[in-house]
Amino acid sequence: MTWISNSITGLGLIFLTHAGYSAHEHSALYSTSAATLASISSHGGTTPTVASLPLDISIETIVAIFMICLGLVLGTPELRPIQWRVWAGKIEREGEDGFIGGDGEVEKDYVGNPFRALESRPGFVDIRKQRREFAAWVREGGQPAPASKS
Repeated sequence: MTWISNSITGLGLIFLTHAGYSAHEHSALYSTSAATLASISSHGGTTPTVASLPLDISIETIVAIFMICLGLVLGTPELRPIQWRVWAGKIEREGEDGFIGGDGEVEKDYVGNPFRALESRPGFVDIRKQRREFAAWVREGGQPAPASKS
């Protein structure tokens, strides 16, 4: 799909360039003819009228801009979910295969499982359990365990 969007965008840019050049040529030709008419009309006393841009140049400009917008929209990657948990779920289900772009390579912002740090962290510390174990240890005499010699 990338080559289609690039070709549509390129064709739109060519049309837009042609429309700009045509508008420039029209204004240059009009200014030359207006100067000639002004010199003629200064003898006759009438003022020249202002010419607007021809309809075909205006239509070409609008079509070119529409084509450029269409090509850019077709070339955008798929939108990611707003909720991070949905995106992370897709990573866990599909892995790298779910993030292969139009060029066949893994996207640059693929980082793997985003929950890996949460899944590999140690469990929560139970302070009350540790306090009971310490109290039991103190009641038993509180002697440190001998270090094993290896």
